[in-house]
Order: sequence, then structure tokens, then C-alpha cells
Amino acid sequence: MSATDSPAHTPLMRQYLAIKAEHPDVLLLFRMGDFYELFYDDANKAAELLDITLTARGKSAGEPIPMCGVPYHA
Repeated sequence: MSATDSPAHTPLMRQYLAIKAEHPDVLLLFRMGDFYELFYDDANKAAELLDITLTARGKSAGEPIPMCGVPYHA
């Protein structure tokens, strides 16, 4: 079973991981309501590049999933 099929992930995270697997060399911004959010390594990179707060959303394998985001209208 791949990470994108894991029942431990939410449907949203499975979709994110599937898209990220198709485009591993890009920073993937995922629209969540009024924000574009980045997860995992993309979040770590973007938080540093954009000087924004790195936080977490949920857990994967017992570890917090790094997350950061910006308003869609920014």
C-alpha cells in the first residue's frame, strides 16, 4: 500500500500526496478555503523562503505534518 492509499491519511492528504508524487520537483500549494497551504518538505522550504510561520496539521506515522500557508488573496 502506498502513502497515497494509506487509511491513516485523510482524503485531502491522499490527494495532496498523489499530486506531489506526480510533481516531486515543485512546491505544491494546495487551496484550502481562503489559504494556499504547503505540507511536509514543501512547507519547510516555503516557510524559510517566505519568512512565514511553520506549523503542523494532523499527524503521519505519529509525527506532526509540517504545514504553512498564505491567504489566497495575498
